[in-house]
Amino acid sequence: MSKSLTLAEVAAHDREDDCYLIIGNERTGGAKVYDVTKYLEDHPGGDAVLLELAGKYADDMFEDIGHSTNARQALKEFLVGTLNATEEELASLRAPAHTGNGDSFLLVAVAGALLAAVGGYFVFTA
Repeated sequence: MSKSLTLAEVAAHDREDDCYLIIGNERTGGAKVYDVTKYLEDHPGGDAVLLELAGKYADDMFEDIGHSTNARQALKEFLVGTLNATEEELASLRAPAHTGNGDSFLLVAVAGALLAAVGGYFVFTA
């Protein structure tokens, strides 16, 4: 039978030789804990993607990628148990709609500088 783990218990499994992920939300039956240690080498996206989220909430990333039905079925093999967390704890784990960290501004600035450089090249070589 599966067990119930706290966030602190899951967080202790944050290494390549001991890798747990929290995946699931209210639409998919709730947050569950998976031991993906033995799957790291086989993951089609590489182990780095999984290790980046080791011991953490990985549902946003899992859903954003758009995993297939087969991938979701295979995940069941690695189920350890459910996550024992309050609604407040779960809400704090989910990705905010906008982090406001300035990444978008940096991307626009770099793209603008690149366009200016290319434009300048054509103006001065014509």
